[in-house]
Formats: sequence, structure tokens, C-alpha cells
Amino acid sequence: MARIPFDRPAGVIAACILPFGEDMEIDAAEYRRHVRAVSSVPGLSGMAQTELDLATLAENERVLDLMLEEVGDRLPVAYGVHPWEHRDLQRFVRSVEAKGASALTVRPPRQMAQGGQRKPEVALDHFRRIADATSLPIIVYQYPLGGGMGYPLDTLVRMAEEIPSIVAVKDWCNDAALHQKHIRVLGGLPRPVNVITAHSSWLMASLAMGCAGLCSSVGAVISDLQVALWQAVQAKDLTAAQRINDRIVPITQALYDLNPVDLHTGTKEALVILGRLQRAVQRPPLGRLTGAETARIRKAAVESGLLAPAEGLRAG
Repeated sequence: MARIPFDRPAGVIAACILPFGEDMEIDAAEYRRHVRAVSSVPGLSGMAQTELDLATLAENERVLDLMLEEVGDRLPVAYGVHPWEHRDLQRFVRSVEAKGASALTVRPPRQMAQGGQRKPEVALDHFRRIADATSLPIIVYQYPLGGGMGYPLDTLVRMAEEIPSIVAVKDWCNDAALHQKHIRVLGGLPRPVNVITAHSSWLMASLAMGCAGLCSSVGAVISDLQVALWQAVQAKDLTAAQRINDRIVPITQALYDLNPVDLHTGTKEALVILGRLQRAVQRPPLGRLTGAETARIRKAAVESGLLAPAEGLRAG
């Protein structure tokens, strides 16, 4: 399959979840249906995939095949890369390129949490090895600094300057002041690097700072609202942006108030409530949400205008 260029990632990149059957196997038919539904939203610039840490390398390749079969001739696919051992990682990214993906979204190596923040070479080596294995554009997934997995700004600048295939940062630093620095500093480099926000819980504020786009897990549920908000901010229509944000806030708050480990489970529960997914199964050690958590998501779906009030009164 021919690759769709995505050398300057920007706009709304929709993130999809990964459905499992009751047997914990990937539900390919349900996944195809989910990808078709999400990708049908007008105004998307690309597609992405979440939850890949719950799948093996072989399963990841199969999921990529499924996504490309559904959208690969219409939208660029920025596929996720997790911190596997480098021998497997380099083989995997070569396979991702050969299959026709348009970009890589690369998570931090595990060693970052073992003091890697104080040693820039850890990050630089990780990304150089990936860049040596593929010509695909790279989107750096930036984590919060407090957990040990995020890259200091000086390290991000070095990565951008020394590895030309790094074209964007998916920023989830979860610090508004630092996020603004990322946008200004990385966007102001001689070879500018786009900042794509993953701050769903304060999306409007993040976009107003000047992000080049957005990509977040709740895109599986509200990509249409994300596109509308993005377009309103780009048009500098504050009234429209506030109106759309008023719809986004209830559902994102309900999902992001969950324990972070349950975010994707909550996203699946929201899709089940909306009739877009059959089940909210997760692989162990992740489990189901409580009845109270599911009820709050249902209530938020009504408040966001995603679900009719009468539907919201039904049991989950």
C-alpha cells in the first residue's frame, strides 16, 4: 500500500481503541467497525491507535494491517511504537513502514524512569536507533516529567536538532507553563517541530496556546467535537469554541477523573453506552469499572449531548 505523506503532522489525529472479545482475543470485526466509524468524521487529518501495550508485537502488526485496510487509502496512519527491546523494535518499525503507515508515534524507553531524564543519551540513542531503521517521520510522545518518563526541554531540543526525522511532539507533559514553552521553543527552531496536544482535560486552553493539532484517547468517542473545536480555534471564533468546549468538558472530566490506568476502559464503556461498541473488555491485569463509575460516564454523555436524556436513565 502506498504511503500517504504525513511529514508535518497537524490537525486532528483520531485515536482508536482496541476491542477484545470475552476470550481476551482481539475482536477484528469489531475493530474494523470502530475504525470505520471514527474515520468517517469529516475534517480529520490522520488516524492513530491506543492500547498497543496490551498486544504482542505480532498482534500489533495485525492491528496495523486492519487499520490500513480500512483507512490507509484515505487518511495517514501515525502508528504507535512502544519500548520493546531494540532488536524487535527496529524490525517492527521496518515492518510498519513496509506495510504503508505514514508516521511513527514513539513512546519513551523504559530506562527513562531509571534516571534517564538526567542522561540525554538515553533518549537520543533510543530515537537514533529507530531513525536508523526507517525513513518514516517520527512523533515523540512526551510524558509528564514528574513520573520520570518525560524528556526535559533541553533534551527535546537536542533530539529535534540531531535527528531530522523527528517532526512533531505529542505533548502530554500535563503542565500548562511547560506546554506553552514546548510550543514556542520547538516551533521556533530553525527546523520547526510541531506540537500536537494530548491534553484532553484542558483541550481548549491547550489549542489556544498555538498547538499544531491534537491527538488523544477520547478521540475514539468525540472526534467530531474535537474537529469542531479545532476548527473554531483556527478561525479565532471564541464564542463557537466555548460552546463546543461546554459539550466536551463533561465527558472528558468523567473519563479523566478515573484512575489513569482505567482511562481506556472508561473510553470503551462510553462507546458501549453510546451503542458504538459491544463490550468494554480489557486484558488482565486491567478490569471493569464500578457501577458508580459507569453511571457517571452515562450521566456525562447526556450532559455532553452525546446521549438522549431518556437513554441516560437506563441502567448501564
